[in-house]
Amino acid sequence: MSELTINTTQNVSINFKSAAVGERILASFLDILIKLAYVIVIFYIFFYWLGISKILSSMDNWSAMAICLVFFMPALIYSLVLESIFEGQTIGKKITKIKVVKLDGYQASFGDYLIRWLFRIVENNLMGGAIGLIFIILNSKNQRLGDMAAGTAIITLKNNITINSTILEEIDGSYVPNYPMVIKLSDNDIRIIKETFLLAQTNGDYETIKKLRIKIENVTGIKNQSGNEADFLRTILKDYSYYTQEM
Repeated sequence: MSELTINTTQNVSINFKSAAVGERILASFLDILIKLAYVIVIFYIFFYWLGISKILSSMDNWSAMAICLVFFMPALIYSLVLESIFEGQTIGKKITKIKVVKLDGYQASFGDYLIRWLFRIVENNLMGGAIGLIFIILNSKNQRLGDMAAGTAIITLKNNITINSTILEEIDGSYVPNYPMVIKLSDNDIRIIKETFLLAQTNGDYETIKKLRIKIENVTGIKNQSGNEADFLRTILKDYSYYTQEM
């Protein structure tokens, strides 16, 4: 199971785990069962009980095929429609907690789901679907051909993604900010500050922490009131979270 880093449109980097091959196979199997159940019900009600099959037998082949296509079309476009409605999930994907996402951080569009659906038709008819499985196994992001063409991947939603994965800091309702001028910084500035600060803390790099404090003071006009440079940076991060969440 590989890790994917997706940069959101707010310049926030979030790490996800790509869905395992077993999860994707299980989701596909569940979706196949649902489509099969639909086909059986339609066939029994309309073709067997209501006797449409007898009517079709008296028609020319093209007309009969057109009518059959109308009845069974929902099964054919099942994944396309559901992924478009449920933002990257079919019923099988919802049960297994996996989802289609765009690698560029944007929400996948109908066109992206259409590309995946069209390629699925090709993949399922090449070596009985084995070609798609081979690409998933060999690709570092576990993408099949349709994913590569659409710029998508399938992630698992079972990750324990915390607020630490974003630029935001955890603050409670009673938090009182200290530095209103922190809003001069951008999301990207805060992301860089947080990543650099956490790395410097881990490595005991106090010189880098000092440089961060000086840079923030020069850019924003804020002056460190705490006396402790690490506490100052923590406050900057919390204040930014406070003011941006209030906007």
